Amino acid sequence: MTVSGPGTPEPRPATSGASSVEQLRKEGNELFKCGDYEGALGAYTQALGLDATPQDQAILHRNRAACHLKLEDYDKAETEASKAIEKDGGDVKALYRRSQALEKLGRLDQAVLDLQRCVSLEPKSKVFQEALRNIGGQIQEKVRYMSSTDAKVEQMFQILLDPEEKGTEKKQKASQNLVVLAREDAGAEKIFRSNGVQLLQRLLDTGETDLMLAALRTLVGICSEHQSRTVATLSILGTRRVVSILGVENQAVSLAACHLLQVMFDALKEGVKKGFQGKEGAIIVDPARELKVLISNLLDLLTEVGVSGQGRDNALTLLIKAVPRKSLKDPNNSLTLWVIDQGRSEKILEVGDPPGELAVTANSRMSASILLSKLFDDLKCDAERENFHRLCENYIKSWFEGQGLAGKLRAIQTVSCLLQGPCDAGNRALELSGVMESVIALCASEQEEEQLVAVEALIHAAGKAKRASFITANGVSLLKDLYKRSEKDSIRIRALVGLCKLGSAGGTDFSMKQFAEGSTLKLAKQCRKWLCNDQIDAGTRRWAVEGLAYLTFDADVKEEFVEDAAALKALFQLSRSEERSVLFAVASALVNCTNSYDYEEPDPKMVELAKYAKQHVPEQHPKDKPSFVRARVKKLLAAGVVSAMVCMVKTESPVLTSSCRELLSRVFLALVEEVEDRGTVVAQGGGRALIPLALEGTDVGQTKAAQALAKLTITSNPEMTFPGERIYEVVRPLVSLLHLNCSGLQNFEALMALTNLAGISERLRQKILKEKAVPMIEGYMFEEHEMIRRAATECMCNLAMSKEVQDLFEAQGNDRLKLLVLYSGEDDELLQRAAAGGLAMLTSMRPTLCSRIPQVTTHWLEILQALLLSSNQELQHRGAVVVLNMVEASRQIASDLMESEMMEILSVLAKGDQSPVTRAAAACLDKAVEYGLIQPNQDGE
Repeated sequence: MTVSGPGTPEPRPATSGASSVEQLRKEGNELFKCGDYEGALGAYTQALGLDATPQDQAILHRNRAACHLKLEDYDKAETEASKAIEKDGGDVKALYRRSQALEKLGRLDQAVLDLQRCVSLEPKSKVFQEALRNIGGQIQEKVRYMSSTDAKVEQMFQILLDPEEKGTEKKQKASQNLVVLAREDAGAEKIFRSNGVQLLQRLLDTGETDLMLAALRTLVGICSEHQSRTVATLSILGTRRVVSILGVENQAVSLAACHLLQVMFDALKEGVKKGFQGKEGAIIVDPARELKVLISNLLDLLTEVGVSGQGRDNALTLLIKAVPRKSLKDPNNSLTLWVIDQGRSEKILEVGDPPGELAVTANSRMSASILLSKLFDDLKCDAERENFHRLCENYIKSWFEGQGLAGKLRAIQTVSCLLQGPCDAGNRALELSGVMESVIALCASEQEEEQLVAVEALIHAAGKAKRASFITANGVSLLKDLYKRSEKDSIRIRALVGLCKLGSAGGTDFSMKQFAEGSTLKLAKQCRKWLCNDQIDAGTRRWAVEGLAYLTFDADVKEEFVEDAAALKALFQLSRSEERSVLFAVASALVNCTNSYDYEEPDPKMVELAKYAKQHVPEQHPKDKPSFVRARVKKLLAAGVVSAMVCMVKTESPVLTSSCRELLSRVFLALVEEVEDRGTVVAQGGGRALIPLALEGTDVGQTKAAQALAKLTITSNPEMTFPGERIYEVVRPLVSLLHLNCSGLQNFEALMALTNLAGISERLRQKILKEKAVPMIEGYMFEEHEMIRRAATECMCNLAMSKEVQDLFEAQGNDRLKLLVLYSGEDDELLQRAAAGGLAMLTSMRPTLCSRIPQVTTHWLEILQALLLSSNQELQHRGAVVVLNMVEASRQIASDLMESEMMEILSVLAKGDQSPVTRAAAACLDKAVEYGLIQPNQDGE
């Protein structure tokens, strides 16, 4: 029996009463051959839902296992193969597929058992014998490696725990080796089984920074993607102990602990998905319970006295990543509900209005706002949201009522925190009895601290629609009075920001002006003045950027701002500072200056109708026309905007939210719009900064970043723009632009960029194939728009250098080859060139395709003749190569060609000046002579 590989589903003779099952299986087999593994999986699944016999079910399950192997989902491949084996214990193909899945999952001992069973059933199979030899070699290597590392692990711990070796180079090298060893699963397992966690605990107890870092980084390797070791580590060290390391003053140690906890969260969450099964299939403690214990300890850390501000921020960062769902498509928001229902959200609210004894950074309150916003957005129904509102309002009331002035200040700070995060909750809190009145009253306080709290609340409220009308009517005079009379810059700058928010209520609508002509320019000038004042602390200067983020809706303000080199320099320096909460304001100002927000020109007819109906029609500022925008982009590039944005993207702060990422993506897209500017963007690191923006964030932000990547890939050398491994990360964002929900321009630019990548290396072509781009590219080859159709054809021709794509063209029952032949005869010369190039390559790589060309269309001969007679030498050459390949492939095809006008055309071309076309034509005639189809003339030609 010949055993097919993991990618070959097996057909089966039809049985009576099972025609539907048989039909779906055949359909699945065809889809599989074409590389559509998801489609094949669907067909097999559908067939299983019908009245299939046990024998049919076994075949369908093992075919599904083949699909999962191709899709690299080895857990599911193992499951499907096991189901087939349950139906038929002697199913050798299912056993073989399960062994392949187990091998990929690292479970070599179980894979060997399946292969031994295969060999016993088919002792003459070379495939099974070779697989068994290979896996046996892997096991021996693992045993050798494990035994050789025994002594090494023991020796490393002896050196690290020897008090006499303190601070020596030997100790440093041992710690590095331990970390490196833990990165490999076999090494991590060896450390774990050698009482490693207890020994690492002793390193943590030393309190020495280098040893603590080595221990934490080694623990990362032990816990990474391994839930059973993670649970054991938490049990040995104690969850409380691990979390407490976050709170130390040493930032490097706190960050290392944050990384370890993130790895632990990932391992436990993966365990929840897999139903309590670890990497080696052992039943362990419920990972969902361990998750809650970990989250509970992090929440407790938020309000502990003595915890460093950096540690508190790291805890908030972990909670933001671990608690809310990553995708709203996931129905399970149980962790969010648990945090809220247990009353734990009060711990987060306390960071939003921290008492004096809690150490916080400039970013702590913003991080708390973001976490609250994420939790609120993760709720699924009105009842859950109402519960959230109730908890927030009860917390605010508990401080506002009966706690004196200090309580009122804390309550107002909590309202500010909510307004910056889940603003719906903030709006409702503002409506609580006495809150707004207290804010207004405290604005007139003689105490700077009280004024600051009240003015900040007023500013945050001014940006929210429900309260803006009230504040516009009652707050403008108050803010103006504070701005003019206060002697404290900290108060004046905040009052100014409030005025900026109210003054920009019309957005980009030139006709909607809140203040008198020139007022916004005066406000912006003052904001720039404060921004450039180095004597003012970064936290206060941040408010100047907030003001500019609103005022730059006005095109006059934009024009003055980009001309102010000192202000731009100060803005970019502030974006690189520790004051991370400024990022959103900086990004907003840059979006406004580059006009990279979404704007559609209104339909002139609709405008006339609106005017006739006396409806308001938004007007664009004259200085927001494309020529002005391009000039502003040039000035920003010259000022170093790309370097500043690259630093912003690199930040690990929660302040870099999805919305902030979207704003940065919009600016990057505006910066690369002009071809001549792309070199500057690449030189300053814009290419590598765009990759994370294209992989994470809002859908709009990812699309904008992907389009910017496409533009860079089209006009620059991708290997220089994305050096090293980064070039492979670009593929996925580009493929995402091929979806139908993207614009035609985005489709076109993605195809052009993928064409460039596909021409570089086989590894890149494989990456494109792995991202399942081929079916989408094929779809665009039928697009009506000629530029998209041409780009898709060019991309497919470059991909045709891969064996898998050649297989698709060679598969029976498809029109891929026909399409290329027909496109080679189109009037569009560029499309002709792409299609003819693809034909030349395919007929060279797969001679069997040559005999199929005459079968796909009756016009094949005239199309080839037209190519050879083309005035374009490149088309002539490609046509000549196709004809030569066909002549060399078959005497019969050569005979058909020589009996037509093709022989005359080739004879004329062969007598021309020496060129690739001449040589190809001469080679055709030489082969025809060799076949005895034509005779050389008297001169031997």
